[in-house]
Amino acid sequence: MAIMDTEELEEQQEASEELYEQHVFRIDGGQELMRIDKFLVSRIEYATRNKVQKAIEAGRILVNGRPTQSNYKIRPADEIVIYSHYEKKGEHIVPQQIPLNIQFEDRDIMIINKPAGMVVHPGSGNPEGTLINGVAWYLQQTDKSISEETLPRFGLVHRIDKNTTGLMVLAKTDRAVTSLAKQFFDHTIFRRYIALVWGDVEADEGTIIAHVGRHRRFRKLYDAYPEGEHGKDAITHYKVLERFGYVTLVECRLETGRTHQIRVHMQHIGHSLFNDDFYGGDRIVKGTVYAKYKQFVDNCFEICPRHALHARNIGFQHPTTGEQVFFEAPLPDDMDQLIEKWRRYTAANRK
Repeated sequence: MAIMDTEELEEQQEASEELYEQHVFRIDGGQELMRIDKFLVSRIEYATRNKVQKAIEAGRILVNGRPTQSNYKIRPADEIVIYSHYEKKGEHIVPQQIPLNIQFEDRDIMIINKPAGMVVHPGSGNPEGTLINGVAWYLQQTDKSISEETLPRFGLVHRIDKNTTGLMVLAKTDRAVTSLAKQFFDHTIFRRYIALVWGDVEADEGTIIAHVGRHRRFRKLYDAYPEGEHGKDAITHYKVLERFGYVTLVECRLETGRTHQIRVHMQHIGHSLFNDDFYGGDRIVKGTVYAKYKQFVDNCFEICPRHALHARNIGFQHPTTGEQVFFEAPLPDDMDQLIEKWRRYTAANRK
């Protein structure tokens, strides 16, 4: 197993699918029969028989696409896929009573509608007050056997930005983690976002294909690399929902889930998200020079003081039942009011 540098590890921990690394072993024709746990210990640095067996029990090791057992003997042409979770060493999650908008919950998963301004996970500059702090407290209330030392971080299988609103799925069991992580990695999770972007998007629908990675100069930003020379592959499908002349309401469907993917991809095609202070959307990008218009836009910024992006839908195969489940969250008030204001403005100026 290769050792990653700090930058690579940070990117693994920040993006959705990249919370889980996939290792693939394809068994060649000359391989003798051998127990899978013994084989993996011999091939993976720092692996132990106990760790491998626990991963197998949790369903994080698949042979030819199916869960296996520790005593399975590998055969030529077998494909072994391993999902492993990176944990930040020394991480301490403090349970805090924080209101959570739980849309759905069963023994395997939670669907949470995240508000704007809430960080998903504790990190540098945000040790407390995050969604995971609230989830930790909530879990302790429902299961008194959970201690601060055993609070599961593995439930976080993807993230959305601090100022993005909308739906997230959290896993409550090892098997749910494995199932959801695999679905994210295989790009079979359905995710649809609603965004208001600057400019009149020319095509009614389209697909943006460009790697997304850290900006070469500004490390807090991400950038698009259409030639694939840097970053991770990223695909965003978009569709125009409504046109307001100077701005456009679009639906974005993620095929991949890189950090800031929609924000970076829309900027890449010349349509930064409305009021996105990272990617140039917090100023007048399109429109007239008149003071009255400037005042109108400033009022819009006040109504929605963050980038206008909402994770409206999420769908996936339920980890236990195998059924396709689908969830939807209505637009939050700030985006709803913002869109209506642009709708009225456009109608008034067409007369």
